[in-house]
Amino acid sequence: MTTPPHLTPATGGATTAPGSPSPGAGDGAAGAPPAGIRIANAPCSWGALEFEGMAADPVPYDRMLDELAATGYDGTDLGDWGYMPTGAADLRAELDRRGLDLVSAFVPVALRDPAAHAPGLDHALRVARLLALVGGEQATPTCLVLADDNGTDPVRTRHAGRVTAEMGLDAGDRETFARGAEEIARAVYAQTGVRTLFHHHCAGFVETPAEIDRFLDLTDPDLVGLVFDTGHYAFGSGDPASADIGAALDRYAGRIRLVHAKDCDPIVARHSTAAGWDYFASVRHGVFCELGRGVIDFALVGRHLGQHGYGGWLVVEQDVLPGLGTPRESAARNRATLSRLGF
Repeated sequence: MTTPPHLTPATGGATTAPGSPSPGAGDGAAGAPPAGIRIANAPCSWGALEFEGMAADPVPYDRMLDELAATGYDGTDLGDWGYMPTGAADLRAELDRRGLDLVSAFVPVALRDPAAHAPGLDHALRVARLLALVGGEQATPTCLVLADDNGTDPVRTRHAGRVTAEMGLDAGDRETFARGAEEIARAVYAQTGVRTLFHHHCAGFVETPAEIDRFLDLTDPDLVGLVFDTGHYAFGSGDPASADIGAALDRYAGRIRLVHAKDCDPIVARHSTAAGWDYFASVRHGVFCELGRGVIDFALVGRHLGQHGYGGWLVVEQDVLPGLGTPRESAARNRATLSRLGF
């Protein structure tokens, strides 16, 4: 089996001053990001989340695509299986009608459980075959985003954003988790040519910086790349206001193949800790806010993407639920924020 080419470096480092919401979020004077970056959005920004019951009435996919394209984005994530058409010709027609590319698809698997690996692979292959047919010939080929089955472990869900070391996997479970990810990535690439990237995520077993480090140490960089998510990294660090996003971008530069632009509201995060909210309550209260309203310095992100020659997608994700605003208006403001920074 031919393995994918080595993953190219993607990002670099510096830090946001603790407690300072997004310095530079309103101007691009600090330096422009590379011109090759394209901006996408995702169904989660229209309330179509992967968690059952999180959005009682998500926006229909055709309206979501209309609004996504109208607010200035070039691509979209697939969303939950079945949210958009799962026939390749139908999906490609919907995207072409709006001038959009398909960036990726999210596949959750309970990787710590060996019994979940085979059904997880079956689903990953089903998704990857669609990705290959719809997005395999794009200038930036589509990818499969693998993640833990987030939000299913009671302890991790209850303590998302404030996880301690004793809540983590033991060495044996970490090995099982990593081998499962590699097995899925290897089979997906061999059978479809689609690359697999892993998404660290709050309320899963790869949430904290230390857990991300260990997962990457245990997996082959030629098989498993990384989706770096700015908001999940900040919230998962335990203290979003002091999360060192720049240092993380430096550390993971050789593994990053996709970047999710997500902001994190430090006030909501502090309330989450004080009140003992679980992950879902934190999301409902808006911990992942509009870009420029939280702690993430997207000007810094753009500079360091440029330093490392990143030329892939930047996917905006803002988990919009009832009461958190109008998805189209938030999407437009998020795109305007990035435009002011040169994206």
